[in-house]
Amino acid sequence: MERAYIVMENGRVFEGWRFGAPADAVGEMVFTTATGGYIETLTDPSYFGQIVVQTFPLIGNYGMNREDWESRGAFLRGYVAREICDTPSNFRCECTVDEQLKAWGVPGVCGVDTREITRAIREEGALNAAITSDPDAVDFAALRAYRIVDAVKSVSCGEIETYGPEVENASHLIALYDFGAKRGIIKELVKRNCRVVSFPCTMDAQALLDIHPDGIVLSNGPGDPAENVFAIEQVKRLLGRTPLLGVCLGHQILGLAAGAERVKMKFGHRGANQPVRHLASGRVYITSQNHGYAVVGDALPQGVRLSMVNANDGSCEGLEIPALRAFSTQFHPEAHGGPCDTGFLFDEFLAMTGGERNAAR
Repeated sequence: MERAYIVMENGRVFEGWRFGAPADAVGEMVFTTATGGYIETLTDPSYFGQIVVQTFPLIGNYGMNREDWESRGAFLRGYVAREICDTPSNFRCECTVDEQLKAWGVPGVCGVDTREITRAIREEGALNAAITSDPDAVDFAALRAYRIVDAVKSVSCGEIETYGPEVENASHLIALYDFGAKRGIIKELVKRNCRVVSFPCTMDAQALLDIHPDGIVLSNGPGDPAENVFAIEQVKRLLGRTPLLGVCLGHQILGLAAGAERVKMKFGHRGANQPVRHLASGRVYITSQNHGYAVVGDALPQGVRLSMVNANDGSCEGLEIPALRAFSTQFHPEAHGGPCDTGFLFDEFLAMTGGERNAAR
C-alpha cells in the first residue's frame, strides 16, 4: 500500500495508507458515529463534497453490494477508516470497499487515528481537509477557501422517475421533490403501496401539483439549505395546497419557506444513534441523522410549532404547521441504515392525506 496523508486546514497532518482510488481530494471533513451501514453511508447523497471519517474502527467486513446502495453512486470526496477489511465474508458480498471506491474514483485513507481526527473536529468544528501523497504540496489558501457549491443540483435526479404500483392499484400517489433523495425513503413509501413520482429539483411547484398528488415529500440532500433559493420559493407555493412531509434537508427547506431561520452547526449530527425527544409525549427515539445545518427552533414564526428536539443539544429535530397540513423531521425516519424507531411517521403522513387527491386543480 502507498502512503497517504490527511492535511487539515489548521495544519494538522495524519499519516496513513491509501485504499480506493489513487487520487488526491479536497473536501469538508466530517465524522459519522454509525457502527454499521457503511454501504448506505458511502452512497448517501447528503455527503456530497465531504470527506467522511468513520469512528467505528473496522469497516468493510461484509463487503459491498449494489442492493444496499442509497443512490446511483458515491458523491463524497473521500473516505477515512481506522482499518479496512480486505477479506469480507457475506453471501451478498459483490466486492470489497477498496474495489468499489476504485470503481467510483473515490480515494480513501486507513491506518490513521480516527478518534483523534474526530476529537479535532469536535473541538474546532467541521474542517476542510486534503487527501494527498505529498503534504508539502498542499495549497493552504485554496484548502481554506474550499466551499461546497451546487450540491443539490449535482445529486438530484435528472428526469422524472416513477416507482411502485400503477396509480389505479396504489393506495396513494406521492410526489417526491428530489434534493438528493435516499432510496430508503422511496422504499418505505412503496412498501406502503404508494405510487411515487420523483421530480428533479429544477422543476417548479406546478409540475408537482399537476399530477394531483395525495401528498408531497421534500427529500433529504446535501449542503446549506439557504442556498436553495429556487426550492424554497417553490415550497412556499406548495404550502397549504397538499400535505407536505420534509426529511432532513427537506425539513430545513420547509422551515425556511415558512419563515424560519437556519444555522450552521459546529460539527453536525451524523450517525445512527442520535436521541430525539418528542415534546408532546416526552418519548425519546433513537434516530439516524446526517446534517451540518439546523433550523433555529427558538425563533419560529407564528403558526410553526417545534415538535421534537435533540436530547443531547436541544437543537430542532421536528416542525409542525397544522394549519397547512405540513410537518418535518431533521432525522431520517426510513433509517437506512439505522434504528427503525420512527418509521411510523410515514404512516402519519399518509393518514394526513386522507387517501384523496388533495392538490388544488
